[in-house]
Amino acid sequence: MRDKDQGATMAWKTLDDMDLAGKRVLARVDINVPLEGGVVTDATRIERISPTVQDILSKGGKPILLAHFGRPKGVRVPDLSLQQLVPALEAAFGAHVVFAADCIGPGAVAAADALKEGQVLLLENTRFHAEEEQNDPEFAKKLAEVGDVFCNDAFSAAHRAHASTTGVAELLPSCAGRLMQAELSALEAALGEPERPVVAVVGGAKVSTKLELLGNLVEKVDQLVIGGGMANTFLAALGKPVGSSLCEHEMADTAREILGKAEAAGCEIILPEDIVVAREFKANAENETLRADACPEDAMILDAGPETVSRIKVALKSAKTLIWNGPLGAFEIEPFDAATVAAAKYAAKRTIEGKLTSVAGGGDTVSALNRAGAAEDFSYVSTAGGAFLEWMEGKTLPGVAALGG
Repeated sequence: MRDKDQGATMAWKTLDDMDLAGKRVLARVDINVPLEGGVVTDATRIERISPTVQDILSKGGKPILLAHFGRPKGVRVPDLSLQQLVPALEAAFGAHVVFAADCIGPGAVAAADALKEGQVLLLENTRFHAEEEQNDPEFAKKLAEVGDVFCNDAFSAAHRAHASTTGVAELLPSCAGRLMQAELSALEAALGEPERPVVAVVGGAKVSTKLELLGNLVEKVDQLVIGGGMANTFLAALGKPVGSSLCEHEMADTAREILGKAEAAGCEIILPEDIVVAREFKANAENETLRADACPEDAMILDAGPETVSRIKVALKSAKTLIWNGPLGAFEIEPFDAATVAAAKYAAKRTIEGKLTSVAGGGDTVSALNRAGAAEDFSYVSTAGGAFLEWMEGKTLPGVAALGG
């Protein structure tokens, strides 16, 4: 029987393990929100850190927010100042937010010390300092001077070894915030010691971008559904015609290697059994449903067909755990979203019934599940693209490892 563990469960502390009374709590957060004319147009990321801020306040701590914004590359860029986010933060927290014009130095320390009970301090963009992305030890020390405790609530930045994600964690007593805690708990449930059978759905355009992911999953899951453009590469590798479809023909040997690895590991690969093809890539283009080995030379595969969806539903019906990354077809345009929508709705139904733990994230996944109206019914949907993918690839995330021990 193959080794089915993701690895040792990460030993990380939460806010419940920390004494925060009277402490300055340096909280690394992700508030990279969209702005138009200096106004936040989508406050989702801010709302998701609110439970951590509220918990710090209720435990008598002083929340001090540490965050990056955009890519200023070590230069002060006024348009990328976090000061613009103060109104949105105050609205989300229901608290007064004080702004400090730097994230290090006497001004930042003084602002932290002067913070009154019930107030929140927002430090300026960490990436205004080039040392942040270099994980410079001296810069990390200066950040640590502003706080007594470090709380990482930015899973989306956990795959980067930066001063504000790993450097500080090694200098102060550290824990995971509520969002980080939820993310890690969901991922450990899906890939750590999951309830079996485990099904993974992996879609997207290219095999080449998800090689490590596929290689890791075939040794972790019982069934692997491959969809989207990357399914075309597998079909072509098996000698099936794909016409003018998006396909990496040069990856044929690699695709066959993955199929061989899956077979050796006892993982069943589910590829399209039928396909929806069209001659042009546009909404409501004239299309037809054919067997997976019958794509005409002048047509492109834009979705999986109903037989494939039925096969996926059979897999999901017996599954206890689902990991989903990427769409099954060209979900952005109708009717080529049909397979993604149908499979996602069925997964959501099984989740609501309490028969499936469903974890999804990365890339276009959130958009695809929102389009299907299924995102809210999944057990957990991660908005952390890169970090979610690296976790699925079996990699150790520096920002998480720094919280261990």
